Amino acid sequence: MEDKRILYVSSEVVPYLAENEVSLMSYEVPKMINDQGGQIRIFMPRYGNINERRHQLHEVIRLSGMNLVVNDMDMPLIIKVASIPKERIQVYFIDNDEYFKRKATFSDEDGVLYPDNDERAIFFAKGVVETVKKLNWVPDIIHVHGWMAALLPVYMKHYYKNEALFADTKIVTSVYNQSFEGTLDMGMLKKVLFDEIPEEAVKDLETPDYQNILKTAIAHSDAVIISSENLSPELTKFVEESGKPFLPYVSKDKFSEAYTNFYKNQVL
Repeated sequence: MEDKRILYVSSEVVPYLAENEVSLMSYEVPKMINDQGGQIRIFMPRYGNINERRHQLHEVIRLSGMNLVVNDMDMPLIIKVASIPKERIQVYFIDNDEYFKRKATFSDEDGVLYPDNDERAIFFAKGVVETVKKLNWVPDIIHVHGWMAALLPVYMKHYYKNEALFADTKIVTSVYNQSFEGTLDMGMLKKVLFDEIPEEAVKDLETPDYQNILKTAIAHSDAVIISSENLSPELTKFVEESGKPFLPYVSKDKFSEAYTNFYKNQVL
């Protein structure tokens, strides 16, 4: 994978958030490609429970200062950056006080999902793409992890479809079991349609539960990786019947060779 450029976009990444299936693989896969001589960037949201001082986050003034429109509202985009110690891996953080200042990731202290998680996902998707455009860094592959990042394939295939920078970029989505209960805001579809994304392409978002959000991401990806051993039968069937190249589940101790071969033979 030497000199290949891979952009990793994730809901969660260690060491910035607690270890779970998504956050661990969002660290292990980029590290593997980095070790192979690939060029990587990682993007994640800057949740308020990330300790900026401990992890030495700092704002990148030249990348910050844009406003992104979410559901007809102007929201300022702040970009912060940090390096994973010992790995020489840069992580970019998408930040906005309104969406990401609160001291938790997806839900409040009572476990109730934040009502604006849908808008946070839209802001995150747009923020990643706009920042990559400013960096003028052309990824060969964008690899998406976690449901907060799952709108990125949709926006890449529709909202940013005429961006010459990404003309040859392929999108891979890793599908995990790590979900949430219930649905996001039932007005989510309307907010996505505001960005002139065709309704037929995102009709599953009428009921924005975990399965439907991931189905929408899969439908807009070029390839799929099943990243949980016990993925729900519904999502497994959807992946298998999607017609997309897909990699079945591979255990963490064997993923390196499998992912590399999948990138080389099925994606690039």
